[in-house]
Amino acid sequence: MTKSAQALESFRQGFNCAQSVLVAFGPEAGMDKELCYKVAGSFGAGMARRGETCGAVSGGVMVLGLRHAMTKENDAQAKKNNYDEAEAFLDKFKACHGSILCKELLGHDISTPEGAKAAKDKGLFTTLCLKLVGSAVEMLEKK
Repeated sequence: MTKSAQALESFRQGFNCAQSVLVAFGPEAGMDKELCYKVAGSFGAGMARRGETCGAVSGGVMVLGLRHAMTKENDAQAKKNNYDEAEAFLDKFKACHGSILCKELLGHDISTPEGAKAAKDKGLFTTLCLKLVGSAVEMLEKK
């Protein structure tokens, strides 16, 4: 199964966007699925339903941390490389989708009951969010 298919399957099973992106890549870094789901569990819907940074973006940044983050004390080059990779991912996602913020991507402030209802009524969580998860995974696969 491709990473994209894994992520989309997880999302369809009810896992949030950050969990779905991370679980597609975590096992290759030694994380089991359960740990991926736990680590990314609060990052869905723009950080705990606040509509801030898109969960697919947060999951993507977590994946880049698994790949590139500094793991040895004072490893300035690894830290720089990690930030460069994350910055490039954020820039690409924003260029492709117009924003990295959940509420801007959805066009509704889901931190409010009215905004959450409007997004749900339009099916955005099952259509647009699914597309954003797939897009983030595709960008990470090309890295």
